[in-house]
Amino acid sequence: MLRASLFNGAFFILKPSSDYICGMQFLFISGAEIFFILFIVVMVFGADKIPGIAKGLGKGMRQLKDATDDIKREIQKTTDVDTDFTKNIRKEIDDVKKNVNEVSGSIKRDLNKK
Repeated sequence: MLRASLFNGAFFILKPSSDYICGMQFLFISGAEIFFILFIVVMVFGADKIPGIAKGLGKGMRQLKDATDDIKREIQKTTDVDTDFTKNIRKEIDDVKKNVNEVSGSIKRDLNKK
């Protein structure tokens, strides 16, 4: 059974299994494969450059998150304008209904008096 998880803005797909370290798969990569990739990164770039690489990746992830937040904010702002417009129209309709009900009520009272 697959399970999706959202953690700190990152989307993870977790697959429980007893064959993997910690019993989980991260984006369909097992714990052993993650360890192997980290080993290769250390061998290629060296241990002293890993913090710089991680910092660059962190900045890139932050910029991506900021861009998606800006897009979400623009969409929300656009829908808020539509909502405000709809609220104004609904208010006008309610005012007209109220006026019609007042006029029709006074006409009914006048007819009932006669």
